[in-house]
Amino acid sequence: MITRALFVRLEAKTGREHEVERFLRSALDIVDTEDGTPLGSALRFGPSTFGIFDAFPDEAGREAHLNGKVAEALLGSVGELVQQPTIEQVDVLASKTPG
Repeated sequence: MITRALFVRLEAKTGREHEVERFLRSALDIVDTEDGTPLGSALRFGPSTFGIFDAFPDEAGREAHLNGKVAEALLGSVGELVQQPTIEQVDVLASKTPG
């Protein structure tokens, strides 16, 4: 059961929107290798506004993801590709997942 999630809002630097989109699409390959991350989504809200929604069965999965390769790459791109992201840790009250 999914009980924890992360919601991250990103604003691309001017002219870097396509690079942010490519980064988010490629990050799914890394998320797929994380046993504790059964659900990962990259979102686009507008021309330069993006988001990430990742969900986890427990706090350990969320913490592992926050300390993983995608988070490291994302935080490494602050200033170059994106402005400082907003990262919200949320509890999932109800969800439907495949399977």
